[in-house]
Amino acid sequence: MSETTHDSAVAMSAPPSSDEGLTPAQRAQKYGLSQSGARPGLPEYIGQLWHRRHFISAFASAKLTAQYSQAKLGQVWQVATPLLNALVYYLIFGLLIGTRKGVPDFVPFLVTGVFIFTFTQSSVMAGTRAISGSLGLVRALHFPRACLPISFCLMQLQQLLFSMGVLVIILLGFGQVPTWSWLLVFPALTLQFVFNTGLAMVMARLGSKTPDLAQLMPFIMRTWMYASGVMFSIDLILKGKAVPKFVEVLLNANPAAVYIDLMRFALIDSFKANQLPHHVWAFAGGWALLMGVVGFVYFWKAEERYGRG
Repeated sequence: MSETTHDSAVAMSAPPSSDEGLTPAQRAQKYGLSQSGARPGLPEYIGQLWHRRHFISAFASAKLTAQYSQAKLGQVWQVATPLLNALVYYLIFGLLIGTRKGVPDFVPFLVTGVFIFTFTQSSVMAGTRAISGSLGLVRALHFPRACLPISFCLMQLQQLLFSMGVLVIILLGFGQVPTWSWLLVFPALTLQFVFNTGLAMVMARLGSKTPDLAQLMPFIMRTWMYASGVMFSIDLILKGKAVPKFVEVLLNANPAAVYIDLMRFALIDSFKANQLPHHVWAFAGGWALLMGVVGFVYFWKAEERYGRG
C-alpha cells in the first residue's frame, strides 16, 4: 500500500471532530467566547452610562466651546442666533402679518417661544448627526453609544441656559417682574430635556443608517415650528374658525407647544392659566416619559450596529 493510500485510510478512520455541525454561535458558546461589541443588557447599559457621566458632561462642554471657536465673536453667537431669529420673526409675523394683535407682551411671548423651540430643534438636529458625524470616535473607542446623543442634548441645554440670562433681561425690560411662578422654569426645562434626549436618540439611530436624513430635518423642524405657536397664539388663530376638534386637540397636545406654553405661563404675567391646554403638566410629563423611555430603548436595541457597514 502506498504512503498516500495509507494516509487516506487513516483520515477516513479518524473520529469526526466534536465541533463538526456546530453553528458559529454554538461553537463560540462551547469555548466561552463572546461577540466583540455585543449589546449589553439594559440594566448593565444604564450602569455603563452612569459610570461615564463625567465623560458625557466634559464632552458636552468641549463641543459647546469648540462650536464657535472659529468665529470672531465666539460664544456670543450662542445668544445672538436665537435673538436674530426672534427679530426676523417679529418683523415678518408681528409687524407684517399682524400676529401680535390680541397678544399682550408680544415681544416676551415671541422671544420665549423662539428660545424654547430652538432648544428642541437644536437637540433633534444634533441628535440626527450624533452617530454619523462621530464615526471616527465610534469606531476607535468602546463606550456606550448613547453617550453621544445625551452629550449633544446636554450641550444644547447649556447653550439654552446662557440664552436664559438674555431672556431674563428682555423680560425685565418689558415690565415682567420676577414672581414665584418663575420657579416653574426648572421642572418645565427638566421635562423638556428628557423629551429632547429621547427624541434625539430616535433620530441618532435613524441618522446612523440614513445620513441624508440630516438634510431633510430642517424642513421637518420648520413645519413643526409653525404648528407650535412660536410666533402666534394658537387659541387666537383658531378662534372663530371651523376647525375640526381633533385638529385643535393635536395642536394643543403638540409637545413643543406644551413646553412653550409652560415657559410662557411661568415667565409672563399676562399669560394666564386659562390659556394653557387642559392637563398641561400631565401632557408635559407624559411626553417626557414616553419619548425618554421609547427613545432610549430604541437606541439601545441597535447598540452593536453603530459604526459598522
